[in-house]
Amino acid sequence: MTIKITGTGSYIPENIEKNEDFHQHEFLNVDGSQINSPNEVIVEKFKDITGIVERRYANDKLIASDLGYLAAEKAIEDAKIDREDIDYIIVAHNFGDVKKDAIQSDILPCLATRVKHKLLIKNPKCVAYDILFGCPGWVEGTIQAQAFIKAGMAKKCLVIGAETLSRVVDKHDRDSMIYSDGAGATIIEATDEEGGILAHNTASFTYDEAYYLFFGNSNNPELDKDTRYIKMHGRKIYEFALNNVPKAMKECLDHSGVDIKDVKKVLIHQANEKMDEAIIKRFYRLYKTPVPEGIMPMSIHKLGNSSVATIPTLFDLIRNNKLENQQIEKGDVIIFASVGAGMHINAIVYKY
Repeated sequence: MTIKITGTGSYIPENIEKNEDFHQHEFLNVDGSQINSPNEVIVEKFKDITGIVERRYANDKLIASDLGYLAAEKAIEDAKIDREDIDYIIVAHNFGDVKKDAIQSDILPCLATRVKHKLLIKNPKCVAYDILFGCPGWVEGTIQAQAFIKAGMAKKCLVIGAETLSRVVDKHDRDSMIYSDGAGATIIEATDEEGGILAHNTASFTYDEAYYLFFGNSNNPELDKDTRYIKMHGRKIYEFALNNVPKAMKECLDHSGVDIKDVKKVLIHQANEKMDEAIIKRFYRLYKTPVPEGIMPMSIHKLGNSSVATIPTLFDLIRNNKLENQQIEKGDVIIFASVGAGMHINAIVYKY
């Protein structure tokens, strides 16, 4: 028995927010003071560092569970399974369902329950629950699904990553330009085919790193102090990721028994182009091997950072030949890797 991803689906919102759309924003320093640079310069520097040119925002009427449901429908259709046979629905997110212009998150009932309800699944033995694990949530949900199947507790699982980060950003914070909305979904099941999940690795760093990402006040001191927004210590996260993600990926690959030269693609959480490029360079340096051309597909330029949705969306795009010059063939070895709030790190070595 092997455990494979048999179906994928994604929902990419239609609303495009371009970098130029931020030229009219009032960006402020953390202490509320004015930034001594015109917005055009701020935005251009942002693009040079992150690689982001545009990002996607959800329709005002849609919430994260809606996006997850829309991606799930595609994954179920792609896998050609009966939805009533799904044993677990695992939804990774960070902020629940946040309505447009709302200041409160809604996670009662949980998003997985809402997705199951929207899918019209009647089977009460289909267990639905959420996972809060920062940006690595979808990867961790996939690891959990694999564990359920290996333990004989499940045969088919639906794992979703869905987020509407545009609803929790501080418009006065330059970091607000990073985030986007979207959802990716996968069907994971036991099969007789070769390959599947070969190894996985997860770690939580909380002693010094727990609050590198956090909920905080707006940079604008005149705004309501009771409203919180996603905030981060960017430099600390960058250094943490560079020091720890390559090691976690190497540990996972070594455990899989796969040679570094046999890895065809590395799908890293799309958080920051410069950071991802530095991670991949350090990873290959650990093997004293040059970085192969085209090894790391990127979607961040057009889709931004949609947190838990980035990797499953990227995987879905590649599987369906929707990413230019990026293809995967049966038997190819892929590494999924992510880092995010917690601080959590995880990786999966997967044979397609």
